[in-house]
Amino acid sequence: MAFSAFALMLFFAVIYALISFVNHYFFRTYTLDLGFYTNALYDYRLLRWNDSTTIFENGTNMLGGHFEPVLFLFAPFSWVFGTYTLLIIQVVFLLLGGYGVYALFEKSGRGIALGALIFFLGYFTLFASLAFDFHTNVIAASVFPFLVLGVRKNKPLWFTSAFIFMLLCKENVSLWLVFILLGLAFEERKNTVWRNRLLVASAVAVLYFAALIFWVIPSFSDSGAYSGFLYSVVGNTPLEALTYAITHPFETLKLLFVNHSGLELANFYKIEFHLLVLCTGLPLLLWRPAYFFMLIPLYFQKMLHNDPSMWGVGFHYGAEFAPVMAIGLFSVVQAFPSEKWQKIACVILPLLSLAVTFRSMDSTEMFTDKSRIRFYYKGHYTRKYEVAPVHHLLGKIPADAVVSAQSPFLPHLALRNNIYQFPMVKDAEFIVFSKREVTYPLTQEAFENLIDLYLNDTENWEIWEQADSFYILKKRR
Repeated sequence: MAFSAFALMLFFAVIYALISFVNHYFFRTYTLDLGFYTNALYDYRLLRWNDSTTIFENGTNMLGGHFEPVLFLFAPFSWVFGTYTLLIIQVVFLLLGGYGVYALFEKSGRGIALGALIFFLGYFTLFASLAFDFHTNVIAASVFPFLVLGVRKNKPLWFTSAFIFMLLCKENVSLWLVFILLGLAFEERKNTVWRNRLLVASAVAVLYFAALIFWVIPSFSDSGAYSGFLYSVVGNTPLEALTYAITHPFETLKLLFVNHSGLELANFYKIEFHLLVLCTGLPLLLWRPAYFFMLIPLYFQKMLHNDPSMWGVGFHYGAEFAPVMAIGLFSVVQAFPSEKWQKIACVILPLLSLAVTFRSMDSTEMFTDKSRIRFYYKGHYTRKYEVAPVHHLLGKIPADAVVSAQSPFLPHLALRNNIYQFPMVKDAEFIVFSKREVTYPLTQEAFENLIDLYLNDTENWEIWEQADSFYILKKRR
């Protein structure tokens, strides 16, 4: 790897850290999803199942919601990195993904390789993901370049390792892999060995996806069913959705663009995302349609979801677009017959990627918390209260204590046997909350009424520690 590529990766590593780690320090990470996942690491490192009592009154195996066994591999690192573990892992994987993209184009010239690297690492969906906790689909997106690298470099072991790793990330990744592998098979149609390997792997991915949805996940779930299919506009099960798409193709395509939620505020969420992807070079994929094909399941799982927040530019619901766009677009550039146009494209495409990213940081149709993503803004490094005293007080809570914590504080306390998102209290020995923090899942009024009840219940609870509007209550014995 050239020094310039290493320097670029180091530059983005600093920016990623300034977004992700600073958010965690300033209590802008939450129970969903960092606290929930971090509590799972605690159980997994002790070689036991996680019961999801962090967010559910009645325990149910975490794998009964989403199948993400990759967390077992990450769990040992929590002994070293604590509650920052998954955030560090996410940043490392994104940088590795950048290296994979660079390696794919390294022999095509430094300009193309560096252009692809900047385009990928600077893509707006990755920044949105970093600003919102940790997610296993970001890990899968980071591994995708190595899957392609295994094919292009004729490295079956690399390909197989990346394929298996992606399967372990999440159940919907296996469906994405079907489209990836069929697209790559089309790309390698003249290479019968790799074409056949890819077709076999796509069949494996189909069977794996079906097994997870219809058997594995339901076997872990208390309800005996897969609850992650939230696309009622096309059906209540994957089979119903497939049937609807086949029998109503135009209506299904229309749903990619129209607001089917009935919420007026979401009218332009989908259009905004489409425009930003278009502005980063999507039309060029017409010359490499295999990569456009790989985007199909991503568009449908994003735009047909019941929750409008899935449709927009925020959160983590688009990380997979980054590697597909980067590899697809620069594969087109790589094939330009004119070196002059290659050089122009290697400047314009990264600039477009960065311009769209900064636009999505500063101004979006969909509401996003700008303090979580604008690393260049002083508000990112401050809160309306002093956070250092809060960290000090949180550190005084015994490691083996049962805790009920407000969502922003739970991720910092999640490496323990039992912890619940407030207002769940159950058998908690400590309750942690602040009047200056987000009140989810309660309304502001309901939250204030409830904490007043606990503060006034001096028979059962005492104020153990306090700093400004931050409280730790301790159960009286």
